[in-house]
Formats: sequence, structure tokens, C-alpha cells
Amino acid sequence: MSLKLQKRLAASVKKCGEGRIWLDPNEASEISMANSRFNIRKLIKDGLIIRKAIKMHSRSRVRKNLAAKRKGRHTGIGKRRGTKEARMPSKILWMRRQRVLRRLLRKYRQAKKIDKHLYHYFYRHAKGNTYKNKRVLVESIHKMKAERMKAKVIAEQAEARKEKAKVKKLKKATRKEDILRQQGEGAK
Repeated sequence: MSLKLQKRLAASVKKCGEGRIWLDPNEASEISMANSRFNIRKLIKDGLIIRKAIKMHSRSRVRKNLAAKRKGRHTGIGKRRGTKEARMPSKILWMRRQRVLRRLLRKYRQAKKIDKHLYHYFYRHAKGNTYKNKRVLVESIHKMKAERMKAKVIAEQAEARKEKAKVKKLKKATRKEDILRQQGEGAK
């Protein structure tokens, strides 16, 4: 018993494809009697003809897996398809690092923490891959500044010593002259 007409009419009434129409196999004889949309509607109301639900393709497992990946799971060597360079290019890492270091140097120069000579020195060394991160750069800046201060203090001390020696020498010379003058006056 062919129920092609009924299926077509039901699909038209329910506004879907014929594949999604389910006809009750136990009531085939009753369904075969229906030959109009009015009768089909009645059968739909009685529940002998049903529009099947759309088959779902759930993404719940995918979402769960992605959440785990964000935590760092499922990313071992066996899960990697691209090369290390393809997954995270070393050039991008280099660019990020340079931008961080250069931003820091600019900030320090504007805040007058370093002068333009120190800025240039550290800029060139950063480009030359001397500092692997910001912390190392900050440490080396502090170290360099401390060394410069130390050198400055030492230079000032040496200058003071020289000045003191010069004054002492002058005093000695004047004293010597005075003694010679007194002796010369004493001889007259």
C-alpha cells in the first residue's frame, strides 16, 4: 500500500521535506483513506502523522575539549601537527620582546632615569639580543647606573685629593720661600 500522496500532502502542510514525515505504520489503512489536506491535518492532530525532529550534531564535546585545551591539556608532542616555527613563529616572539624592551627604554628616557647615551647603549644591546626579558634589562640598567655613580664618586674623591695635594704643595712652597726670605734678611 503506497502512501506517497499522503506523505507529499503532509510535507506540504507541515512545511518540510518528505523525509521528515513519519506515518504511523500501525494505522496505514486509516492514513491511506486520507486524500485531502483537510484529512491530513486531522491525522496530524490525532498524532498519526508526525514531523520528525532535526537530527542534532552536538558541539558539547567540542566545547568541553576546547575548554580543556585552554587549560593546556591535549597539547603534547603527539597532538602537534605543525612545526614549532609554524605554531608560534620565533620572529613574532622576537618582535614582542623588542617592543617590550624598547617601550621600557623610552619610558626610562622620558622619566630622566637614563640619559640619551645610556638609552642608545641599551637600545643597541637589546637589538643585539643581550637581554632575554624586561627583568634582565632593568637589572642591567641599575647595575650600569650604580657603576657610573661609583666611578663618579671615585673621580670626585681623586679630584679632591689632587686639589688637597696642590694646596699642600703651594703651602709648602710659600713656607719654603718665607724661610729663605727670613734667612736672607737675617744674613743682611
